[in-house]
Amino acid sequence: MPHTVDVDPNEIENLTEVGTVDVGSLSSTPFTVSTGTYRTIPIALFQHPQLFSGRNPYGNENGPYPDNWRRYAAFAKAVLASFELLDYKPSVIHCMDWTAGLVPLYRHIDYVSKDPDHPVSKAGVFFSFQNIAMQGSFERHILPDIGVPVELFKSVEGVEHDGRINFLKAGLEFSHLISAPSPLQAERIQQIDRGYGLENTFKRRAKDLIGISNGINYLAWDPATDPCLSYQYSANDKDLSSKRNCKRTLQKDLSLDTGARTLLAGVIGRLDADGGYDLLAEVMTHVLERNVELVIMGSGQPEILERIRTIEATFTGRCRLIENYDTKTAHQIMAGSDILLLPPHHNPTHALSAVAMRYGTVPLVYAHSGLEDTVSSYSTNKKNPTGFTFSPYSGEGLLAGLDEVRDAWKDTVAWKDLAFRCMQQDFSWEETSSQYLKAYRKVTRKLKQEREEKK
Repeated sequence: MPHTVDVDPNEIENLTEVGTVDVGSLSSTPFTVSTGTYRTIPIALFQHPQLFSGRNPYGNENGPYPDNWRRYAAFAKAVLASFELLDYKPSVIHCMDWTAGLVPLYRHIDYVSKDPDHPVSKAGVFFSFQNIAMQGSFERHILPDIGVPVELFKSVEGVEHDGRINFLKAGLEFSHLISAPSPLQAERIQQIDRGYGLENTFKRRAKDLIGISNGINYLAWDPATDPCLSYQYSANDKDLSSKRNCKRTLQKDLSLDTGARTLLAGVIGRLDADGGYDLLAEVMTHVLERNVELVIMGSGQPEILERIRTIEATFTGRCRLIENYDTKTAHQIMAGSDILLLPPHHNPTHALSAVAMRYGTVPLVYAHSGLEDTVSSYSTNKKNPTGFTFSPYSGEGLLAGLDEVRDAWKDTVAWKDLAFRCMQQDFSWEETSSQYLKAYRKVTRKLKQEREEKK
């Protein structure tokens, strides 16, 4: 990983400088590589004074850094160049998201065709992504700077998309296997207007496209043992009275009205269009007028935060804004809320909805957001629902979904059954990790077949 400003080297045990690696014309200054252990995970930390030191991973309050193309092209080259330095000989290189998109490409350009016996060449490539909307798209004039031949830009199976070089597409094209955030999304992104412009790429690579849902760390997110909560509870409790106490405590701590029969909706995320805030902002006043309390936690643009503050002042005791992210408060919102409102048009991961379920907090999501294989809709599955969905993607659609929630909320027995059912869902890493192992084995088989065909 790159050593950005949010990495605390004091949290990495036995951090030791190993050496340096050059990245050619991308930078006259080499990367310094150090190794250590974070908890039980071996870490290789890549430090660069101009590209990463003292900087955030992606950007600042003014937006993405304009030199992100150089930063992550250089990082990709440094990672591959470090294999010999670290005496690292993996079977599989697993790359995540656009920031690692050039790793598979440079493996193809700089190693496979030049030194087939190099450790990089002898490793297969597995590429996964969480948010397909973030693609790392840059102007084509950077091609010579990042060392990509123009024929790989012009090729249908190359790095070009909409006349620009696309780092995510590079990862998709030059990997042996591709993984979407869920099996359903792996199918959906091949459909028109579902793949954020890359539908043809996904369709062409359909036989190498799989979907694996993330697991949830139930050691960190478990209401039965959560140290952030004043009252612990589990699916074995008879009446969830401790969850109601968590709700009462949250309301009191945030100076909200403490009515037990007032529906409390939590919102955790980025307060921008990607986070679905545009939709929520459109109808927030109508939501609060429906005897619903809102607790909103996240960061966003100053004008958006100011708008929420205005609504908060208007609806005293009904709405609270908690700026930025606080871990303890996030746990308390999960436990104290009756529902978790997830309004984004596209949810790149099911983590929040799955965590909410473990806390008996029922998710309300957009019907076509990619969470369909996590949230079983109350409107279509009356016997075993695990949440609510809304459609169309509009303010009116969101309010209609919320009204369905409010109707179900009136039946206390049915709602309790719904909360218990949510808590009993299992999204642990055990099943997820077994799927990753199967995928890695598939990568090594593909690599072996590829190498045999070249002999």
